[in-house]
Amino acid sequence: MIELKDIGITFHEGTPDENTALKNINLKINQGDFITVIGSNGAGKSTLYNLIAGTLTPTTGHIYLDEKKEDGSSLQREITNDAEYKRAAYIGRIFQNPLLGTAGKMSLEDNMIICSKKGWHGLKISLNKKKREEFRNQLKVLEMGLEDRLNDNVELLSGGQRQALTLLMAVLSKPALLLLDEHTAALDPANAALIMELTKRFAKDYNLTVMMITHNMQQALDYGNRILMMDGGEIIMDISGEEKKHLTLDDLAQQFRKIKKQSLTNDNIVLQ
Repeated sequence: MIELKDIGITFHEGTPDENTALKNINLKINQGDFITVIGSNGAGKSTLYNLIAGTLTPTTGHIYLDEKKEDGSSLQREITNDAEYKRAAYIGRIFQNPLLGTAGKMSLEDNMIICSKKGWHGLKISLNKKKREEFRNQLKVLEMGLEDRLNDNVELLSGGQRQALTLLMAVLSKPALLLLDEHTAALDPANAALIMELTKRFAKDYNLTVMMITHNMQQALDYGNRILMMDGGEIIMDISGEEKKHLTLDDLAQQFRKIKKQSLTNDNIVLQ
């Protein structure tokens, strides 16, 4: 569905501050994939997301999107240089901070009407009885009582409620790909568990294609059909299918220890 070929990103190229953030990235994201992305800080996870979302443009390589034609066939289109606002039409993203996904000074129903892509023109006209009932039914699945708070400003909601609302709005916009950037990390354990359960349910019910960054190795094992491990700006492990099903927490921990040991060895070589 989305394919990255020979991707590299170098910041401040040709200067003393030159830094290669991504290198040798070849990745195919298939329709219906739920990919968990793990790696230590600085491994390149967020840079990869920024690249896919269009926040960053690669120094080398190409990005392609498979689009469905009217006759049912697919057409591969290059999107390497497409701006972020263009990709937002088919790529959704949820951040760690629950405040980033919604407009706090606006009511819950106004947030949802914008999410439904009707925009500002005729906003109040669109908020009729039928539309409000539709919103209530959609909000009921969160089981947070938000269906009775359509007129409340979103800033009055708790962090967990706002992140649940952000997730629901992202799903209802029907993205081709949903990027989850540690979307439970800022929540307390109870709300984090709730958001993860909603994520799992929505991914299945709406046949979503999802990539989820997490520092929680148990989450990486429990959710999705693929695990990517990154280090030093590269994808060093891509596990799916039966291999992922039999992967254990010890396996992942050992791989991390191996990476850290290798990194320290390489640093020592450079220092010498």
